[in-house]
Amino acid sequence: MSSSTYDIIVAGGGTAGCVLAGRLAAADPTLSILVIEAGPTTRDDPQHTQPARYLHHLRPESTTMKFNVAKESPALGGRTPIVPCGQCLGGGSSVNCKPCIVAMYTRASASDYDDWATLYGNQGWSTAELLPLLKKCETYQIASDKPTHGYSGPLKVSYGGFYAEVGQEFLNMAAQYDKTRGLTDDVNNLYECNKYGRWQKWIDIGTGTRSDVPHNYIYPQSSNLNLCIVTGHLVKRVIFRGQVAAGVEYVPNSRLHPDAKPEVLTAFARRLVVLSSGAFGSPTILERSGIGSSAVLRKIGVKEVVHLPGVGHNYQDHQLILAPYHAAETMHTLDGIVENNEVQIDEWMKQWKMNGTGLLATNGLEAGIKLRPNRHDLDVIGDVFRQRWLEYYAPAPDKPVLWIAALSSLTGERTETPGGKYYSIGWYLMHPTSTGYVHATSADDVNAPVDFHPGYLDTPEDMALHKWGYKRTREYARRLRSYRGEVAGRHPAFPSSGEAAAGRRNGPVSVLAPDLQYSPEDDKALEDHIRQAVATAWHSLGTCAMKKREDGGVVDSRLNVYGVQGLKVADLSICPGNVAANTYSTAVLIGEKAAVLVAQDLGISMEDAAHVKMPARL
Repeated sequence: MSSSTYDIIVAGGGTAGCVLAGRLAAADPTLSILVIEAGPTTRDDPQHTQPARYLHHLRPESTTMKFNVAKESPALGGRTPIVPCGQCLGGGSSVNCKPCIVAMYTRASASDYDDWATLYGNQGWSTAELLPLLKKCETYQIASDKPTHGYSGPLKVSYGGFYAEVGQEFLNMAAQYDKTRGLTDDVNNLYECNKYGRWQKWIDIGTGTRSDVPHNYIYPQSSNLNLCIVTGHLVKRVIFRGQVAAGVEYVPNSRLHPDAKPEVLTAFARRLVVLSSGAFGSPTILERSGIGSSAVLRKIGVKEVVHLPGVGHNYQDHQLILAPYHAAETMHTLDGIVENNEVQIDEWMKQWKMNGTGLLATNGLEAGIKLRPNRHDLDVIGDVFRQRWLEYYAPAPDKPVLWIAALSSLTGERTETPGGKYYSIGWYLMHPTSTGYVHATSADDVNAPVDFHPGYLDTPEDMALHKWGYKRTREYARRLRSYRGEVAGRHPAFPSSGEAAAGRRNGPVSVLAPDLQYSPEDDKALEDHIRQAVATAWHSLGTCAMKKREDGGVVDSRLNVYGVQGLKVADLSICPGNVAANTYSTAVLIGEKAAVLVAQDLGISMEDAAHVKMPARL
C-alpha cells in the first residue's frame, strides 16, 4: 500500500473542489494540496470547451458521467429514474449535460441564501455576506453597470456567440401574450424575478468557450508542483486517528484504468481533509468511513465513528420536464450538432475557430423566465398548492415557483424521431417539497450501487405545479412564429377528438388566441405523462446538510463535520435548502466560501489569491 502526505486533501475534483483547491493554491503556493478526482482530465478537449457539444457526454459509454439508478417509485408509476452526475475534473462545470444547466448562468434568489442564514442558523451565509464572493468569481461581459455582478473574476458571463431565433421569438411572444410581467435585461440580478429576459451563459464572448472551473482555476496553475491533481481514482474512505481525520484511502477507477491493480492507495493530510464529491459521493464516503446513521452503518458492516443520522438524507433536485416541438426549417437549431452531422459541425467549427461565434458558441438556451403565479394561475394550480404558496412564497417576492426557458433543440432519445428542426420549452420546480435520500450499500466496494430514492412527485403539490408548467409552456410554444406542432410520443396522449390533442400543425396560433381548455380526461392523461417524463435537472444537493446537528445537520456553518476534527464537506451536498437556480453558480459559491473558511482556519491570507498563469501534474 503506497502512501504520500500533503497539507490538504480534497476528495473530489468537481466544481466546488476545484474552486477551493485553486483559490488556496493561488493564495499560498507553498501549500501542498492533493485533489483526487474519479473521472478524467478535460484540458483543451473541445467536447468540454465548446458549449454546443454537451450532449456528447450523455452517451451510455461516457467516461465523464456516472449514472445513479434509483429505486422503483410508485409516484412515477413504478419507473426507476436515473440521475447522472459529472465525473471528470470540474464535475458539472465541465459537462453540464442537461440543457437546463449546460453553461446556463443562473443565480439563486437572495431570499434562498438568507434562509440558509436565518431559518437554518448559518452565520456568514446570508446574501449580503455572500455577494462579494458571487461577484469575485465572475467577469460579467454583458453590461458594465450592474451592482450585483463582478467584473474581474475568472469565469466569464455573456450571451454567447449566437442568438438563435427561438429566443427572439419567445421574447416577442411574451411581450404580447403576457404584458403584466414585462421584460428585464437581467433575469439573474438576485433580488427580483417574474420577468422575461434573454438568458446569460457561462461562455467567454471573446473565445466562444465554456467558462468551466478547471480551465480557469486549476490548469492556469500548472507550474505549481504543490498542486497535485490525481484523476481516475475513487476515494474509498477517510482515515481517522481517534476522532481526527488523518487522510484517505483511494482506488483506481476501473472504468478509466481497466488494467490497473485493485490496490488501495493512501494519502495523509497534515492539516485538513475536505470531501467534495457531491450529493452522491460525499455522504457515501462518510458512511464508508463510519459517519452516519447507526442503522445504515450496521447494515453495511462499518464500525461507527459518529452517529450522524442526517448523512444521506434531505436529497433534493429540481424535477425537470422538456416538452419538444417541431420547428420551421428556417430556424437555426442545435439538432445537426447533436446528431453529429459532420457537414454542419465542420461548417460551424470554422466560424468558432475564426472568432468564437456561431452555433458551437451557444448552448441554445436563449430566453426564459423565473415565474411566479398570479391570482388566476393559483386558481389553475388548485388548492393543493395554496398553503405552500401562502407560507413559503408569498412572504418572499423574489422567490419564483418555476423556471421556464426556450431551447433550440430536441432533447432526449432521438431514435424514433425523424430528422428535422426542433425546439423545446422546459420547466423545473424551483423548490419542490419532495425529498429523498442517498446511502452507501457496501463497506468496501466504491462501485456498489447506492441506495437511492430521489422523491420525485412524492407530494401532491409537486404534481400540481408540473401540470401548470405543461399548460403554461404549451401556450408559449404554440404562439412562437416557428411553431409547427408537438412531437408525437413526447406529449400526453390526449384524446384525439379533444381541444388539447397534440400533433403536427401548419403554423402558430394568434398571440391573442384563447388558451387551451383541458377536460378531466385530459388532466388524467397529463398526470400519466408527467409520471413518465419528469426527470432530474442534474441539480442534486442537500445530503450533508449545513444545519444544526439536532435538526439533521451533518456540517456546521464552517463546513466542519459534526463529531470529528480536521474534516470538512464543501460541495452541493451541504445545501440546507434548495435554491431557485441551476446549481453551477451555487457550487462555485460554496467553493469560494470554503476557500475563505479554510484560509481563516489555517491563517492564510486570501488577498493575494489572484490567478497566475502557471500546468499542475495531471
